[in-house]
Amino acid sequence: MVAKVKTVAFLGMKPTQIIVEAQVSPGMASFTIVGLPDKAVGEAKERIRSTFFHIGIGFPAKKITVNMAPADIPKGGAHYDLPIALAILGAMEVLDMEFLENCISIGELGLDGSLSCISGTLCASMLANEHNFSIICPKLCEKEAVWSGNQSIIAPSDILSLINHIRGISQISSPEICANSIQDISYGIDMADICGQNLAKRAMTVAAAGGHNVLMIGPPGSGKSMLAARMKTILPNLTPSEALETTCIYSLAGVLPENGLIYAPPFREPHHSASIVSIVGGGADAKPGELSLAHNGVLFLDELPEFQKSAIETLRQPLENHSVTISRAKNHITYPANIQLIAAMNPCRCGFFGDPVKQCAKAPKCASEYRNRISGPILDRFDIVIYMQNIKISSLFDDEERVSSRVLKNIVTNARNIQLVRAENENIFVNQLNSKMQNNVLEKITKLSDETKLFFQKAVEYSKLSARGCHKILRVSRTIADIDQSQEILKKHVAEALQ
Repeated sequence: MVAKVKTVAFLGMKPTQIIVEAQVSPGMASFTIVGLPDKAVGEAKERIRSTFFHIGIGFPAKKITVNMAPADIPKGGAHYDLPIALAILGAMEVLDMEFLENCISIGELGLDGSLSCISGTLCASMLANEHNFSIICPKLCEKEAVWSGNQSIIAPSDILSLINHIRGISQISSPEICANSIQDISYGIDMADICGQNLAKRAMTVAAAGGHNVLMIGPPGSGKSMLAARMKTILPNLTPSEALETTCIYSLAGVLPENGLIYAPPFREPHHSASIVSIVGGGADAKPGELSLAHNGVLFLDELPEFQKSAIETLRQPLENHSVTISRAKNHITYPANIQLIAAMNPCRCGFFGDPVKQCAKAPKCASEYRNRISGPILDRFDIVIYMQNIKISSLFDDEERVSSRVLKNIVTNARNIQLVRAENENIFVNQLNSKMQNNVLEKITKLSDETKLFFQKAVEYSKLSARGCHKILRVSRTIADIDQSQEILKKHVAEALQ
């Protein structure tokens, strides 16, 4: 008898359905797994043997062959343990395979038959939902599976309780599908913590409203890192579709938090010693990197020139295409990477270029050499560049009331809502923010009066801006106008964008 059980292979964001076939036939006792398994799948043989012994099922002293089809797709990961074990039990006629015909199963077995938490449960559950299948996953992953919308989730804590459930001896209760209200996250930090730097705060508010990339240049202690860290406090929560997509990436990477769904925009800040693979993604398992983990959120690169030059240059294409493609000999895996890039750097290596007291003797040569570590194409990806200076000590002790993150978040949310409505009117369902709009759409939604158009043309000619630079000014101007809830881009909006 050949028993068949459905499971999944994770190749990027789109899981592929895999059929696990098991046959127990007369012959010399052996256990063979075929179908391009990796070492983790090969080691499933020992885990399954120990599991059968622990739950009191005699392992057959016969020839056991397990095939995972399609055979040309690489299979990796310990989540194949459960489907292989179920297929063998079906081939032994211990289980009725009719129950498993409409189920997708995933799970890693312990030596005692317990089921451990695995990566990719949400993606597998969404695939099962598409085909009207049930999903069998470990109890520890049920909160993650619930967010897929699948109404038929079987989440046992061990394989014995699953066997009893299939045979009708006992029942596994369905997880509660609760619609928890999404509340604002308390980060413990606030924009009001920053003294002075009003121009930089305004620039960050505009950047948050339109999703613009930002580069901050200033001496040590001017507040660059503080400002970037508080960017997440003024960003609105993700939409339901964005939350599911972001959660899927974290599930595949195996770094999903306990509460399941990620509804706050991610904020990733890799160290400047990070490798290309850790930023872009890849490795033996082709896992998502920092670019994809920051999808629908912020990627903050502090001390930008200190990163490997090759790592910085890999940002070019993702910032334009909003995706990352990891190439392998037999396949190409694509992860989304729709990010907002925030970077910070000192004006020179010592950090005090322009300060007549503290700057080093190599100025201005050290400043030009330091900035030359960042190529022109990368600098061209930043819509907003902020030049910051150290604040006066007296401003640390003033009683001036500072604007809180809550107020700025409302401003950003209102501006983004205007952009979403505009995108719906233009039948745009992706890249809805001003920073991501296609140039032809940008020109369509940009309305300039004759006076503003003349002012803009003179500014472009004086600054000798490229075509991309012109579009960047228009994008930022459009965002500033949205903050002011103005249909038309006024002269003051263009002037502020140029500043």
